[in-house]
Amino acid sequence: MSFLVCTVDLSDVSGPRFSFMSPPAPGGVLWRLRAAAEWSAALALLIFFLPFLAVVACAILLESGRPVLFRQPRFGLNGGRFDALKFRTMLQSGCDPSGAGQTANQDPRITRVGNVLRRTSFDELPQLWNVLRGEMSLIGPRAHPCGMEVGGRLCEDVDPRYHARHVVRPGITGWAQVNGSRGAVKSPEALQRRTNLDLDYVANWTPALDLKIIAKTLGVLIHADAGR
Repeated sequence: MSFLVCTVDLSDVSGPRFSFMSPPAPGGVLWRLRAAAEWSAALALLIFFLPFLAVVACAILLESGRPVLFRQPRFGLNGGRFDALKFRTMLQSGCDPSGAGQTANQDPRITRVGNVLRRTSFDELPQLWNVLRGEMSLIGPRAHPCGMEVGGRLCEDVDPRYHARHVVRPGITGWAQVNGSRGAVKSPEALQRRTNLDLDYVANWTPALDLKIIAKTLGVLIHADAGR
């Protein structure tokens, strides 16, 4: 299978002009079996966590009212857009559907319940519904907000390889997250590193790699940087 060869200018990130090879999307029987297994796992997890989801919803309602869920347009398979679901962790007045303004440390918009949810990543449990709808996978590159900016520029303008990561569905967890590239993307260098890890996952996917990501995810559920 041939790779798509592209020439890009990353002078804002690392200086020199160079070529890179965008890996093709994984395929074959194992990839199709993976999709079926993920759908079944997402359904089982959603049923298992249903009582907990109800408790979280009540906690959000009691602290800051409606809505319980936050919907945000994010990039999906092949750059298509979908509404990613999360528990609302910010004050209603502070929610930013565009994603242009990333979360900061000690962000005053984040509620007390939201802080706990973000630190444990439980705010992302509603994305199991996105998996059931075929918009996300359990494992894959992170689904970023369509309007997310790094240094005042859209991600695709900072790193032209950015959309190559969308040859697979985005995931709730992924290779980048378990390798320390999680939370707000605060610099062009951070975006480049995350893109490198995402493309590495796409190019080298195996069932064993997914199992490794699942195992490492359990060790980073509680983290210092709030997720995006």
